[in-house]
Amino acid sequence: MKSKLVVIAFILLASLGYAQTNEINGKVIDTKSGTSLPGVNVRVKNGTQSASTDFDGSFKLSKVPTNAVLVFSYVGYLDTQVTIKGSESLVVKMEEEASQLKEIVVIGYGSQKKREVTGAVSVLDAKALDVIKPIKVEQALQGTVSGVNVTTQSGSPGAALDIRIRGIATNGENRPTTIIDGYVGELGLLNPNDIETITVLKDAQAAIYGTIGANGVILITTKTGKKNAKTKINFNTYVGFQETTRTLPTLNATEYALLLNESYANGGQTIPYPNVIGLGKGTNWQKEVFSTGVPIINHDISISGGSEKMTYAVSGSHLDQEGIVGTDKSGFLRNTARVALNADLSDKLKLKTNVIYTYFNRKALNENGLGSVLFNALNTPATLQPYDANGNFTLVPSTTGLGTEIINPLAQIENTYNDYNFKKLNGNFGLDYKLFDGFVLSSTIGFNTSNSESKNFAKQVNYGGKVFDVQRSSVTQGAVNDNNYSFDIFGTYTKKIGEDHSFVGTIGNTIFKEWGNGLFATGYDVPNNSWEFADISLTTGTLDAKTNSSYVYDERRLSYFGRLQYDFKGRYLLSAMLRRDASTKFGPTNRVGYFPSFTAGWIVSDEPFYGEPKTLNFMKLRASYGTLGNDQIPNNGYVGLLGGEATYVFNGVLVNGTANGQIPNPNLKWEEARKFDVGLDLKLFDNKLSIITDYFIDTRKDLLIPNIPVSGINGIAAPGAGAPTLNAGTVRNSGVEFSMDFKHTFTNDLSLSLGYNVTFLENEVLAVDNGTGFIEGGSFGVGQPAPSRMEVGKPIGYFFGYKTDGIFQNQAEIDAHPSQIALGANAAPGDIRYVDVNGDGIINANDRTNIGDPIPEATMGFNMQVNYKNLDLAVYTFASVGNDMVRNYERTLTDANRLNYVLDRWTGEGSTNSTPRVTTGATSNNVFSDYFVEDASYIRIQNVQLGYTLSPTVSEKIGVSKFRIYTGVNNLYTFTKYKGYDPGASNGAPIGGGIDYGFYPIPRTYLFGLNINF
Repeated sequence: MKSKLVVIAFILLASLGYAQTNEINGKVIDTKSGTSLPGVNVRVKNGTQSASTDFDGSFKLSKVPTNAVLVFSYVGYLDTQVTIKGSESLVVKMEEEASQLKEIVVIGYGSQKKREVTGAVSVLDAKALDVIKPIKVEQALQGTVSGVNVTTQSGSPGAALDIRIRGIATNGENRPTTIIDGYVGELGLLNPNDIETITVLKDAQAAIYGTIGANGVILITTKTGKKNAKTKINFNTYVGFQETTRTLPTLNATEYALLLNESYANGGQTIPYPNVIGLGKGTNWQKEVFSTGVPIINHDISISGGSEKMTYAVSGSHLDQEGIVGTDKSGFLRNTARVALNADLSDKLKLKTNVIYTYFNRKALNENGLGSVLFNALNTPATLQPYDANGNFTLVPSTTGLGTEIINPLAQIENTYNDYNFKKLNGNFGLDYKLFDGFVLSSTIGFNTSNSESKNFAKQVNYGGKVFDVQRSSVTQGAVNDNNYSFDIFGTYTKKIGEDHSFVGTIGNTIFKEWGNGLFATGYDVPNNSWEFADISLTTGTLDAKTNSSYVYDERRLSYFGRLQYDFKGRYLLSAMLRRDASTKFGPTNRVGYFPSFTAGWIVSDEPFYGEPKTLNFMKLRASYGTLGNDQIPNNGYVGLLGGEATYVFNGVLVNGTANGQIPNPNLKWEEARKFDVGLDLKLFDNKLSIITDYFIDTRKDLLIPNIPVSGINGIAAPGAGAPTLNAGTVRNSGVEFSMDFKHTFTNDLSLSLGYNVTFLENEVLAVDNGTGFIEGGSFGVGQPAPSRMEVGKPIGYFFGYKTDGIFQNQAEIDAHPSQIALGANAAPGDIRYVDVNGDGIINANDRTNIGDPIPEATMGFNMQVNYKNLDLAVYTFASVGNDMVRNYERTLTDANRLNYVLDRWTGEGSTNSTPRVTTGATSNNVFSDYFVEDASYIRIQNVQLGYTLSPTVSEKIGVSKFRIYTGVNNLYTFTKYKGYDPGASNGAPIGGGIDYGFYPIPRTYLFGLNINF
């Protein structure tokens, strides 16, 4: 009887258990992006049932007991658990792993887990690029990566940007080297949406790149398809409208006339405007020049996917941007196309290919200098009208008070004609072959080939006796061809000995060659004086002087490199690198350079004494030291070439010919950068908070300095000739970097990400061995000495001029002060008082001193991203503190218009002690002094974006895996006391940077966009 009861009970329990099982299906998506996650492992906790999500993130499990727990696991994501309550359809959201310690970081000729990296390395991923929406990739690095400062040379579409990693170390080439998927490329030409990650090597870790690594290295990894993934189509588009962020407060017509009357009266002259009634506000020339609602359009599409053996990615983009000054006269158009294909040809052989085509067209206006469009808009009097009674452009009078370079800016825009077309094909083909267990042989051929054509038309035009008058029309055309290729072959051997010892050895060889040519010519007398006929083939005029030029170059490098990485028990990390470079940039005696480096790390949190990590989850100490080089100098500096022009007499007739160019220096050798870094990496509060801090010293020796003074016997003043380049300087950058990132998911609906970074930098010149002890650069005003210097004990490019001490209030103060007549005029009440720096009782050129520094003391970024349900908000900001800028966009002619700060000028004793009087008489008020140097510190809200993503259940119904709309503003607002257009702009010159000639401002852009994934 008992046995029968047991059987009955067993049957009842079995049937009950069967009745409580459920059919479960669902979809797994990324919490933030909403995209499907294929390949996620789904299993019943403490059970045997399991499944994997398919291409669109879907899964199905049968016979799952009620109250069972499903565990979802995926590489790079936190495990997620869901309790089953019955048969149901689930949407499971998975969050990326916060610690990111298993993330793979590219380090050059290889990669490492992030926890094992021993150098100063920063990574920016595609998600940040998607939020920032940079037009050029460089813009995305500003404020997001510590130690990196990006400055604009201009806000005009397509203008170049300058990247400086850990300061300015040389007066020559300062830009870092960009490596795209293993070959040397150009960062600014890439489509931002093609980029997977940007890795910045800031210290001796970059020594693996030898003579091209001194300024740092930026490694770009482009997007590829995923294995076992169905075809995925991403379409991104945005349209935008641009406007200037700033107009400068110039005087209106009435203010201008009253001020000019006062100036003429103070100079003892007849006032020019005896009746100012009716002048009103006059012409706001900036309003005439700046356009609003200027369009920008961008479309981008990519197709990617893969099978068991192959992955592919195809993409294309189109960008069309007009300028806020001149609209299409300063427009930029860029098209790109890319194909990437990776294939497992066998179990041992893998193929990697990536080819990118770029085309862009750019038109430009005269900018950032004396006589630029904005210079004229600021200095043209408001009393003048844009057009005369006949509808023609008004001529700016060529009076003494207005000079010969100020012209009607609208006429200048109308009469500007130029066109620049650029085509580039670049990419790489690579093979990886697993020779035997642990050893992989890799080879890559990278290439760049580009062609550009330029055309500039000078229309015959009369501006009324100005320097811009063109007596004969002409057209100048140019054609440039640039090429390079690299061949890399290297082997990587990975070996683990026992449980504690791991080795990775890399040894290889690189061959690099670049060559090209350029041809330029000018033709005169263009038919019909028209852009439509501006072609040399149609010109009929001739000129006695030389009207064409050309060049050709061919340079090579041969390199060998090796690296050994070792870790003991995963917590003691060592790396040693050595690279040997031979560069044809240098002569036979100095052609070869050796660049060693060492890095080490200690993961303290893995030590037994550390105990169970609680608040502080991870701690790593890092240190590195190494030598890197810089050979980025003009070609053939070590040999003499016939690159100069000269005039000879043959049979009593003057004949134009050639002569020696730059005086050669056969002893030229590479610049040497000695980089030291010590760093600390921390993870706290369950890996939610990441902290990275570094202290660094970068000493650049043997700077390649051009134009060192020598004997004039050979003649260096003729066109094309010049003094030699020597290794004659040393500069040191030292500082501290600190970055902090906080990520936390409060609920399934709310997550927050915060990032902050700051870099403190000190720059000092240690040696200038050129005979004078200093190097000058830049320009200020007309006919004045160079305002910038490189000199021992000072920052590179510091401003060199006179210190001021307020305004003379009366004659007694003048009589009690050293004479200033050596500066050009006797002082009068209301004039600037200069400091007698050397105390010799007279103010002259010997009293010039350090009056400012264009290099910021600190740069920082603060970034925030918030996700609430289907809404996402991102804000990116950047700040620069301690950088000075020279105000050089004002023409000091008496009749030029002025900014309204002159309304607070000195008008009598006690009226002001900051702004001098106005007068047509001679004064020394316009010599270069700290009166023209301003604190250009600023805080900029760079990007604000608000987006909404449809829920997956809704987007599926319309046939897409992701549907997101967003709106945003780029360059929203800049907080600064600087009077000019852009406190963050620079002309890119290490000596002479930070001088504002009327920078074209970066536009504020309002964006409306759409992201669709199929």
